[in-house]
Amino acid sequence: MEIITALTKLMGAGTPFLVVGILAVVFIAPQAVRILREYERGVIFRFGNLVGAKGPGLILLIPGVDRMERISLRVVTIDVSKQEIMTKDNVPATVDAVVYFRVVNPADAIVKVENFWKATSLIAQTTLRSVLGQASLDDLLSQRDAINQKLQEIIDRQTEPWGIKVTTVEIKDVALPDSMKRAMAKQAEAERERRAKVVNAEGEFQAAEKMVQAAAMIAKEPIALQLRYLQTMREMASEHNTTTFLPLPIDLFSAFLKK
Repeated sequence: MEIITALTKLMGAGTPFLVVGILAVVFIAPQAVRILREYERGVIFRFGNLVGAKGPGLILLIPGVDRMERISLRVVTIDVSKQEIMTKDNVPATVDAVVYFRVVNPADAIVKVENFWKATSLIAQTTLRSVLGQASLDDLLSQRDAINQKLQEIIDRQTEPWGIKVTTVEIKDVALPDSMKRAMAKQAEAERERRAKVVNAEGEFQAAEKMVQAAAMIAKEPIALQLRYLQTMREMASEHNTTTFLPLPIDLFSAFLKK
């Protein structure tokens, strides 16, 4: 009242109602006017009834009648805490993930679920345990993209009635017990040894095949053995050896052996 009296004296006795109107606007404006950013929407309730989602920009509300809930449409990230799972082949593991989602229907996100953040996080946790429990350890380690896609589809289907769109689900880490790590290391070492033995055996087999083919060719053309003999002599002479071995056919000594 003192403020109204002072303003009345300054502006004259005929303007008290104007002063009251100005003060009313000053005090009521913060409750009646809202400004929303480009990525925000306001869900408005009037006498408890849903009016709808408005924004962005300037929003006018009826003080004491309208109530507005501010919703962001930006992509939100949720860290799914570590979950203890048992794979399809009975291997224990600890898995954590990250979920990216955004609100596409602000009215449904407010009306149809009490807390869409918490609801989406809990759905992601239960879906993570359920889906990974149906996969084997080898699939969990090698088919990561396919599992991520399956998780995204299931979580998005469950949160769609709430006006939530799940864009991406990524498994961050798969932790295995130390005993399982040692067993996998032994398995990998045995697999490498098996491959080395198989490669060595294949090499021996191919070499034997080539030798058989060479023997068959020499049997058809005896002169080939003489050419090979001369080639071997040339290779030995080019090594600057002080001693030279001259291989001779055993047939040359057959006459002396008979005597």
